Amino acid sequence: MQFVCRYGTPDGRVLTKTQEGSDAQAVSRDLERQGFHIFEIKPKGFGFKLKLPFTGGRKRIPGDEFLVFNQEMAALLRAGLPLLQALELMLERIEDPVMRDVMTQIRDQVKSGAELSDAFASFGDVFPPLYASSLKAGERSGELEQVIRRFMRYLRLVISARKRVVSALIYPAVLVALSLCMLGVLAIYVVPSFSRFYADLDAELPAITQITLAVSFWLRDNLLFLVIGIVVAAIALRNWSQTPKGRLALDRLRLKVPILGEIFHFFGLAEFTRSLGTLLAGGIPLVSALETAVQAIGNRHIAFRLSPVIDEVRQGQSFHDALDRTGVFPHLSINMVKVGEATGSLDEMLNSVSEYFDESVETRVQRLLTLVEPALLIIMGALVALLLVSIYLPMFGALSQVGNG
Repeated sequence: MQFVCRYGTPDGRVLTKTQEGSDAQAVSRDLERQGFHIFEIKPKGFGFKLKLPFTGGRKRIPGDEFLVFNQEMAALLRAGLPLLQALELMLERIEDPVMRDVMTQIRDQVKSGAELSDAFASFGDVFPPLYASSLKAGERSGELEQVIRRFMRYLRLVISARKRVVSALIYPAVLVALSLCMLGVLAIYVVPSFSRFYADLDAELPAITQITLAVSFWLRDNLLFLVIGIVVAAIALRNWSQTPKGRLALDRLRLKVPILGEIFHFFGLAEFTRSLGTLLAGGIPLVSALETAVQAIGNRHIAFRLSPVIDEVRQGQSFHDALDRTGVFPHLSINMVKVGEATGSLDEMLNSVSEYFDESVETRVQRLLTLVEPALLIIMGALVALLLVSIYLPMFGALSQVGNG
């Protein structure tokens, strides 16, 4: 388990570092044996993953808000302001309560002597994993402002890619939701009202009408229990999905969904290559960059498949061969990485690979929409037609009997 430790050194410095240990007491004893004075020890990310009632959800820093923060930070550093003064000025304008609380504690850590990268790293996954690594590279090279601007370009690309995918899926989602609501109203309220009319007909109902009535009465009588069951199941699934095993299982399942699985796959690869290219451009060694880039992948199953690459590269294997053995990347992207590795422009080639994956995601999303929208209209229209036929079929039978009589 990792702990964020704030302690004083014998020469009077105050440091904030991340330490491994079984518990806080063991970490404290280990630091005290090294001659340090302990001020505070807390689990990594403690206090910053704000739980929502019953859901286990966490509030994170909004991407747009974080982008504005970095724009202001880069501008203030470019103007020559000291880091601590720049943080103080930005705190005055931050309105988001989560962002303000986090930045206040980061300001306090920097004031006590911690490096900015360590302060951001102490918040766990509240911030993108490669942000703290990028800041570390900027601190070592003395180019913190340039590193922040490079990260801003990365963040804009990520936000833009996600917005394009989400906006493309809004219409099908709204269409499905409205159709399900309409079917629910018809099944729960409209169909049962015809039961008294059918009783007056005193005729045997068709099988399709009997099935429709049975389903409608069951939904009406058990609606409350059904809603409660769905809510409880959704909460349980959400909590389970936030455990390491649950998230890994769900991410593996997402990749197996027809058509959508390929989109999720390419989106995860785009996250990895873009993150890795950004870190390498900032001067971070390949192995360290790989460790951070793997953590930046949203899909945990893809991250799990790519984890062996880190050890293989550390042992001297070529990067493109290690990627090829995972079976995760298409051959075209492997060849592009091979060229970048051979020419010493791996960071530029990785950015090109990420653009290729972004275009693949966008193309597949548009192709999916062209198939899904008419398919949804046909399916929902067929369901409504089937429901109406089951309602009116007994009437047509009664009218035909009257006509024959």
